[in-house]
Amino acid sequence: MSKKNSRPKTRMLAWGITGAGDKLPETIEAMKKIKAKDYIVDVFVSKEGETVLKWYKQFEEVSNAFDSCTIESGPNAPFILGDLQTGKYDALIISPATANTVAKVVHGIADTLLTNAVAQTAKTDIPIYIYPVDQKKGKIKTHAPNGREFYLKMREVDVENSKKLKKMENVKVLKSPEKLKKYFK
Repeated sequence: MSKKNSRPKTRMLAWGITGAGDKLPETIEAMKKIKAKDYIVDVFVSKEGETVLKWYKQFEEVSNAFDSCTIESGPNAPFILGDLQTGKYDALIISPATANTVAKVVHGIADTLLTNAVAQTAKTDIPIYIYPVDQKKGKIKTHAPNGREFYLKMREVDVENSKKLKKMENVKVLKSPEKLKKYFK
């Protein structure tokens, strides 16, 4: 066997961030821990994800800490679908995922970069991991950008969509961003 063939394959992840603020710091921490395990992490940020990252004062950190950080300019731009479908990436991760993103995914609407990425990647064997912020009925404690704690009440429709997401082909729903660490060692 030649040296070229004996080298391990570069491990690459396409990581999508939507406009959800809940568990955003935990998501960024999980991203850093996974990257430290010799993964290349390319970050794809939705238009609203950019707004929320800036609101939480995390945009520069994400832009600088990972191998690339690209902002959505349309449902197919940047063009990541080819790289996902042809196996350049080992997985597609969407964390955190808004209720809007989850609703679109479960109803087959692929009109944003990240919903389109999920729809097209689901047609392959590339695994998809999604952390939806609205998973449990009732109130959840979350944090504002200034650290102040507050509660949000989950809507039944959003909780139901998260349940539907769990039944979709090729999609693994996560209970928290921290759970990703067990999949990427």
